[in-house]
Amino acid sequence: MKKGFVSAILIVFIALSALFFGLRQAAPEYSFSLLMGANVLMAVLSLIGHGLVMKQISSRPQAFVRGVYSSSFLKLMVCIAGILIYVLVNKPNVHKPSLFMLFGIYAIYSIVETWLLSKIARETKG
Repeated sequence: MKKGFVSAILIVFIALSALFFGLRQAAPEYSFSLLMGANVLMAVLSLIGHGLVMKQISSRPQAFVRGVYSSSFLKLMVCIAGILIYVLVNKPNVHKPSLFMLFGIYAIYSIVETWLLSKIARETKG
């Protein structure tokens, strides 16, 4: 595993955690446990996705692209499944802004992961 990738994911994790702790104080109606759980899950899935892509990086370019798409798709499906479970369990008390924050977490991790993996692929090929 590349140190730069892990440290970048760790920085994103810490920054989002700090944001959620601040949000917990400023706006307690947000579901702190839901947001932190999603943050941990997306960080772990990003590291797993990195492992999947690194296996493909020495292969053909199509395999690398397929690995990035698979990683993003995996995170999206886990995010959707988590939201569905959250809504079904908390049906009368669903906080919709918390749900939008979940997709924001997904977007942040996906953008950072894709950017870093494409940078690694360019360095490996060049």
